[in-house]
Amino acid sequence: MSARWRDGNHVELLENGEAFYPRLYAAIDAARREVLLETFILRDDKVGQALQKTLIAAAQRGVRVEVTVDAWGSMGLTPEFIQDLTTAGVGFRLFGTTQPRWLLRLAWFRRLHRKIVVVDGEVAFVGGINFCADHLADFGPEAKQDYAVEVTGPVVADIHGFVLDAIGSTHRKRWWRRAAGRASEPEPLPSTGAMTVMFVTRDNRRHRTAIERHYRAAIATSKQRLVIANAYFFPGYRLLRDIRNAARRGVDVRLLMQGEPDMLVARLGARMLYDYLLRAGVRIYEYCERPFHGKVALTDDTWATVGSSNLDPLSLSFNLEANVAVRSTQLNVEVYRRLERLMNDHCTEIDPASASRRVFWRPIASFFVFHFLRRFPRWVTHLPAQQTQLTSVPPPRRNGRESP
Repeated sequence: MSARWRDGNHVELLENGEAFYPRLYAAIDAARREVLLETFILRDDKVGQALQKTLIAAAQRGVRVEVTVDAWGSMGLTPEFIQDLTTAGVGFRLFGTTQPRWLLRLAWFRRLHRKIVVVDGEVAFVGGINFCADHLADFGPEAKQDYAVEVTGPVVADIHGFVLDAIGSTHRKRWWRRAAGRASEPEPLPSTGAMTVMFVTRDNRRHRTAIERHYRAAIATSKQRLVIANAYFFPGYRLLRDIRNAARRGVDVRLLMQGEPDMLVARLGARMLYDYLLRAGVRIYEYCERPFHGKVALTDDTWATVGSSNLDPLSLSFNLEANVAVRSTQLNVEVYRRLERLMNDHCTEIDPASASRRVFWRPIASFFVFHFLRRFPRWVTHLPAQQTQLTSVPPPRRNGRESP
């Protein structure tokens, strides 16, 4: 699928599980024909159980329900949890394997990291929020700060077709069968608003750098403002250089990153880049309220993106990811308002003067970091590529036969 800008859409920003889950469950409850769901993490906790109940109810009233989860990210799911879904008629698939032989093969890094839900081919949800209780504030100090969007309008047809292709293993079909499938595309969806939207994905075949290239194009054209809020920030050298160059030409560049990370290596990696960015005039904020899990950005007053892709080697060179990019002053202002509140009320801004007081080993480490970033995209092409492996979980057998 080639990413295209689609006019006539409406996109609504959803912050954290408190906003995301109720809207999603309401959409599934109203589903008439179909629910397609992909996620990295699905857990058997109060969030996963609520989703399970909602999906089962939809399947029992005749809605086609298809669920795909990453086997590594959702390895804690019990057979009983999955069986309850399949017994009700939910199609359940696992991506990859739960037992990677990483000492022999690094392909297990290539995870299904997307978070997409499409209901009736008319409304889609895309973002970084998984289905687990740590996306709710009552989880405690480890609850994550994150974002997703609800999308309606013509671009939903792109998202819908993409997920259908993913679960149908379309890449394995011959070219003439793929062409036949494209010839029978559904009628365009009606306009629901004034926003122009593009659905951008990253895979390990034809779109290896699609999300990174989209970021770089937006950064290159920024004139007044660039804000990137990303949980795992360790981008490739070219993207890092683009951010620095934007600040040097007078753009107000601000980065919002983790100050209380769920993985310590995320903060250590990002801090290796601080000196390089601060010297160019980039302002850096660390969110210290709780772990930051968002993957959002905006430029000037018209462009914004929300999705699953971090700006680190895993997301940019390994994982399967999905973002939506939006040209809309309305959404841009809303995203900026949410991020500005975090920067003003819950973040610590890094002082360039204190950051410049480096220990003796920092310049040496930075040298190796920069050369790693410069060469990593080329190195990764030599690693084994995990092909899309979807394993369908069959419904339980009854009297020696599979249930219908």
